[in-house]
Amino acid sequence: MSDLHIVSQFQRELDAIKAKIIKMGGLVEASIVGASASLYNRDAELAEQVRAADAAIDALEQQINDEAARVIALRSPNAEDLRLLLTVIKVSGNLERIADYSKNIAKRTRVLLELRSIEGSPAALRRMAREVELMLGDALNAYVQQGQALALAVIERDEAVDQIYNTLFREFLTFMMEDPRNITACMHLHFIAKNIERMGDHVTSIAEQVVFYASGEKPTDERTKADITSSDATLSGMNPTRSIGAE
Repeated sequence: MSDLHIVSQFQRELDAIKAKIIKMGGLVEASIVGASASLYNRDAELAEQVRAADAAIDALEQQINDEAARVIALRSPNAEDLRLLLTVIKVSGNLERIADYSKNIAKRTRVLLELRSIEGSPAALRRMAREVELMLGDALNAYVQQGQALALAVIERDEAVDQIYNTLFREFLTFMMEDPRNITACMHLHFIAKNIERMGDHVTSIAEQVVFYASGEKPTDERTKADITSSDATLSGMNPTRSIGAE
């Protein structure tokens, strides 16, 4: 077998793995959309579809990791190709975790259908999920294009998701303090908001991997998390102006 044929086959293997990442990314984007729509529309059937679709995403992650490991073992790739394969493994892991959070949201949506509605919260959570979905789309585009600038922009946008989470956290506290009957529903809604915030963190991790793939170096600036709910003791004593349903 000629060296040219071996190189050509290796490139096809790399392209096939990259194509699976894009396919997986599309499925994960759909899971975010479906989970937020099921919550907003109080759609139990759609929530169940999101839960069921997670198995295909898990299977695709396993395929990607197996193929990447096989190529590394058999081909002894050079530095750039090795970065690609290591990036693939880490990106697929982050995508799988995002899909898990979508599944968790769908599970809680089914529970919320049996509880009293909290005015404005589904719309606010849907907007938050939409921001994460857009970030993921840009992160995947950056991966395809090896677009370092786009990846760095995605990393910066995670702060906005954290700020939305902080606002929602305050709102849910206010609802619970005003009426104890809201506590159970607000706790579920808070966990959904936290799931979406964690999705944003995983998208950010994907963008950081793209920077590594494109440049060979991780982003140098230390990213400061804007989620202050675990460190600001004054939050529980605040009485914010209600804005959860505001556009």
